[in-house]
Amino acid sequence: MTAPRLSLTALPDVPEVRPGDDLAALILAGVARAGEQLCDGDVVVLAQKIVSKSEDRYVRLADVTPSARANELAQATRKDPRVIELMLQESHEVVRHRPDVIVVEHRLGLVLANAGIDASNLEPAGADERVLLLPRDPDGSATAIRDRLQKATGARLGVVINDSLGRAWRNGTVGTALGASGLPALLDLRGKPDRHGRTLRSTEVGVADEVAAAASLLMGQADEGRPIVMVRGFPYPSGDGSARDLVRPRTLDMFR
Repeated sequence: MTAPRLSLTALPDVPEVRPGDDLAALILAGVARAGEQLCDGDVVVLAQKIVSKSEDRYVRLADVTPSARANELAQATRKDPRVIELMLQESHEVVRHRPDVIVVEHRLGLVLANAGIDASNLEPAGADERVLLLPRDPDGSATAIRDRLQKATGARLGVVINDSLGRAWRNGTVGTALGASGLPALLDLRGKPDRHGRTLRSTEVGVADEVAAAASLLMGQADEGRPIVMVRGFPYPSGDGSARDLVRPRTLDMFR
């Protein structure tokens, strides 16, 4: 019997991504530099930041006028009111805040700090102070990249867009799927037997989040410069899931 195996390869020498760049072409070039080729069942994980950069999700803070609510929250949190204004524009509501932290429900349904807005790993832009927003439609972005890769290679692939999010009950950030295409993002095992024949009644697995977290080990969080990871040996068949499947409906949220 062949032992199950999962391998992850960080694609080398990925260049700085700029607005309008073709991410599928960058992936294919990186795969070639790694001495690999994309095969059926592979999953490509991309850092959210390079997707946002390619989609020109930059905002100049000089162009932002804070609202009264943004100024109020800036006093309470010690944050730049212009950045807070962008958080409010990107979100449905502020869930919690304290000095140095704002947690919001993003318009994508994600509950996360700062609406995912930051300035880390942004190349200098002269005197302009800029921040980067999340992609408008991460699932759509993942699907578009996957379509281009599949057309170029003929392989059946999955794509995950990954960001590092905090968790309410645990310290530390963990890779999380913001967008997904070509794999079952949420795997429903309810009704299946365990090893002793008992029926699973509530087990659902956040498969896309697990892939994102694994890829984050290679991507890193600082100056590593490894924003694309190829995953081989994904243990589930392809599917038509999306990261939206992972967002818990508010009616089932026991803590808000």
